[in-house]
Amino acid sequence: MPQNKAWTLASFPATAVREDDFKLIESPAAAPREGEVLVKNLWLSLDPYMRGRISQQKSYAKGVEIGEVMTGETAGEVLQSKHAKFAPGDKVTTPSGWQLYGCLKGELLTKVDVTRVPLSYFLGCLGMPGRTAYFGLRDIGAPKAGETVVVSAASGAVGSVVGQLARAAACRAVGIAGGRAKCDYVVQELGFDACIDYKAGNLHRDLKEACPKGVDVYFDNVGGETLDTLLRLMNTYSRIVVCGRISTFDQAEPYGLKNSGSILVNRIKVQGMIVFDWLERYPEANKALLDLVIAGKLRYRESVIEGIENAPKGFIGLLKGENFGKQLVKLA
Repeated sequence: MPQNKAWTLASFPATAVREDDFKLIESPAAAPREGEVLVKNLWLSLDPYMRGRISQQKSYAKGVEIGEVMTGETAGEVLQSKHAKFAPGDKVTTPSGWQLYGCLKGELLTKVDVTRVPLSYFLGCLGMPGRTAYFGLRDIGAPKAGETVVVSAASGAVGSVVGQLARAAACRAVGIAGGRAKCDYVVQELGFDACIDYKAGNLHRDLKEACPKGVDVYFDNVGGETLDTLLRLMNTYSRIVVCGRISTFDQAEPYGLKNSGSILVNRIKVQGMIVFDWLERYPEANKALLDLVIAGKLRYRESVIEGIENAPKGFIGLLKGENFGKQLVKLA
């Protein structure tokens, strides 16, 4: 059997994640038993939710324990199969985590068609991030033509799709991103109406100028001070989609919202968004997003690092906002 390399959790980060919170182990890849499939992982997805999985705080899904392989989604190729639905050469996505090879039950794999789009897209705009944007904006944000939609982390895997879907719904799309280069990309290449650089230090003022009619939908990927700032700008009967809190993960104490009174005064609908709640409707999102990509109406950017050895470094960079688009690790 081929030699596997896998990153396991060595310690729970107290605040900021460090590379020595992970340990790389090597062992022969497992041989598939009846009903199982051995997959060679070609791409590994790095996502903000992983920070919550290595915290001892209660979350919506089971966390990673010390010594366990780091959680994560991969895209790869079937090497051996003892499952009737899969054959060697099939391209699949799997939840096998930070490792070169995964041996999983066939029910955990999803076969994908790479004849029209690259395999890596099924970890980004055609995968979990794309579906998160689709259902979060469509079902919770429920934007109406002419409304203003603001999304944080606008150049990232989720935020970039949210803004483009908002524009497709005839809304004013305003992004928030870190740095002029990301903001220029969001406006000039993704077609947002405006993008605010939160690093410039004038977030409230700049957002107020970019949203002269206030904010009807805020798709929140970062939490903390950015969410607090948006609460000052929300319209009556507006909606906030709470999708992520990446800005608060490394804080020793939770961020205390100062403007929560706006929720009552403006009768704001605030709802958390976990994409697994829409599992039965995944095919709907998959088709809608694929159609947009093929038609050239949904643009997408990847930030790629190479080698399983660099996965922790890439993850730490993601948490610091160093990625530009969807963060991937190319494994082969």
